[in-house]
Amino acid sequence: MKYRFLCLVWICSLTVVCLCSSKVSFAQTDNEPLFHFKSTGNPVIKHKFTADPAALVVGDTLWLFTGHDQAGGQSGYKMKDWCVFSTTDLQNWTEYPTPLKITDFSWDHTGKAYASQAISRNGKYYWYISTDGSGIGVAVADRPQGPYKDAIGKPLLTNADCFASKHYWTCIDPSVMIDADGQAWLFWGNGVCYYAKLKSNMIEIDGKVNKIDFQGIKFEEAPWIHQYKGNYYLSYASGLPEKTAYAMAKKIDGPYQYKGILNELAGNCGSNHHAIIEFKSQWYFVYHNGGIERDGNSFSRSVCIDRLYYNRDGTMKRVHMTTEGVQGTKK
Repeated sequence: MKYRFLCLVWICSLTVVCLCSSKVSFAQTDNEPLFHFKSTGNPVIKHKFTADPAALVVGDTLWLFTGHDQAGGQSGYKMKDWCVFSTTDLQNWTEYPTPLKITDFSWDHTGKAYASQAISRNGKYYWYISTDGSGIGVAVADRPQGPYKDAIGKPLLTNADCFASKHYWTCIDPSVMIDADGQAWLFWGNGVCYYAKLKSNMIEIDGKVNKIDFQGIKFEEAPWIHQYKGNYYLSYASGLPEKTAYAMAKKIDGPYQYKGILNELAGNCGSNHHAIIEFKSQWYFVYHNGGIERDGNSFSRSVCIDRLYYNRDGTMKRVHMTTEGVQGTKK
């Protein structure tokens, strides 16, 4: 496919900035330069389609890990790799060469790079990824931007571990958290929310797989687990088309109490996948919609960021989705 460019190119170190007259995917390789861009509101990333966001804070930097919808106006998922971005102020961003591809997992037979989350431990970065039926894998790297490689050469979890499910796409959407006592936990699932402990090496399940049940749960997929002031929060996509709902507990394994809707329907996107992160003393809700005009939809998605606030009793205020997005961090 040919593109017409109106480009201002500045090459300094490994920097290239382009102003383009049509959408460009910026599919990168290790030999290509970093891509720097500035957010102008939501969606945060407008030069390519991104989905299923997860965020990780390392020092003064927020790292954003996403899936990659490969083209606009799609009628189904076309996802072959994952992306990684960084920022120190939520306005100026860097995109890195493609850190991980579905073909890096030789055991996958689906060819679809589904939702994921990365975390740091033992001086390394562990990226838990999911596929469309082959299972959940884990990749490892020495830097958050990668490149990553398959850590174990096989799935960490498969449908056989999802004992309460029957459909083949149940083993998806991993979310990982390391508790204050050093214990790592992994949550995942579609239709049923599963969880298990991870061994300290981060590449083995420790003990049995369990599932989350509580009154009022309508769990679809996309769990995210986080902690704030002594409370554990399990947020997740609920219903179809999806809203985001959440529950709270005093222990990471529950019992959880349903607290209600956190984020409404995106309207132009049937899925609702999110991350919740504290960055520079502020809390943020990272999610996707179909907001790139005019080719955005449920299968051509875009990552957005808005503020998240807590009530005095620890519950979370409903997220207000905006076009303006966040206007940078406090100095």
